[in-house]
Amino acid sequence: MANILIADDDEAVQQIVKILLQRSGHDVVGASDGRTALQTFRERDFDLLIVDIFIPGMDGLETMKKVHEHRPGVPIIVISGHAFSARCTPPPDFLTMATKLGAACSLQKPFKSAVLLENIARCL
Repeated sequence: MANILIADDDEAVQQIVKILLQRSGHDVVGASDGRTALQTFRERDFDLLIVDIFIPGMDGLETMKKVHEHRPGVPIIVISGHAFSARCTPPPDFLTMATKLGAACSLQKPFKSAVLLENIARCL
C-alpha cells in the first residue's frame, strides 16, 4: 500500500488516523508540527501527506508549500477542525484556500473514516 505522513498536533487525531490507515495496510508516520513534518518528508519517500492547517512551528499551508517545492507531484490532503466565531464575517475559508494552493482535497474535522479512506484512494 502507501507510505503516508500525517502532521497534526492533536495526538488523539493523529493516533486515530494512524490506526485507521495501518488497518487499511498503509505505512504511517506521524509528526506533531510543520517543521518536523517537512524534515520527515524529506528523509523518506512518502506517497501522501495529510496535514492539519493549524499546527505549530510552520502552519499546514506553509508546510504544504514547502513539500510541493521539494516534490511537486505528491498529493496532500488538508484537514482542519478550526471554527471561527460569528464576529469574523465572513470567516476565512482555509480549506478552500488550501485546495487553491495545490491540496488534492480538504476535509473538515470531524470527518468520517470512510470519507478519509475514499479521498486517500482517489489521491493515490
